[in-house]
Amino acid sequence: MDILTERGHLINALPPASVAMNTPSDIINVANYHDITFLIQKGAGAVGTAVISVDVCDTTAPGNTAKCGFKYRRQVGGTDTWGAVTDRTAAETFTTIASADDMYEISVNTDEIGSTVVNGVRGNHYVRLSVAQVDATAVIYGITAILGRARYGQNVPVSAIV
Repeated sequence: MDILTERGHLINALPPASVAMNTPSDIINVANYHDITFLIQKGAGAVGTAVISVDVCDTTAPGNTAKCGFKYRRQVGGTDTWGAVTDRTAAETFTTIASADDMYEISVNTDEIGSTVVNGVRGNHYVRLSVAQVDATAVIYGITAILGRARYGQNVPVSAIV
């Protein structure tokens, strides 16, 4: 049997909580992987919207950051149907919809992360999902990160949370 956690490294990057959508994910070290996918899962309540982008960080603090390009799509609440994949450049974001039980998939190739210039330097390998509230109404949401295509596969992956 194929086990998901042996093909990719799953991280509870923001445990679900009832808050305004304004908390970013943990900062994640992607140096040992070829891609990262963030899943935002919203709970009940057709409220709480946020602007979503991907931050490349030059340190674990996060120190300086710069936006990078990504792809995303939405799964409409109460279904298992995903919308079309949409490309976003580093200068672009998207805003979540005030809808209950939605999921958003945000995917980034680590080549995009490494080529993003942060404070004059390329080759950074720290990243986080940025969540900036639009509507301050509390909503239950959480973020899961999935690191894929490990450069050096292991049965028990090395921690990537910084």
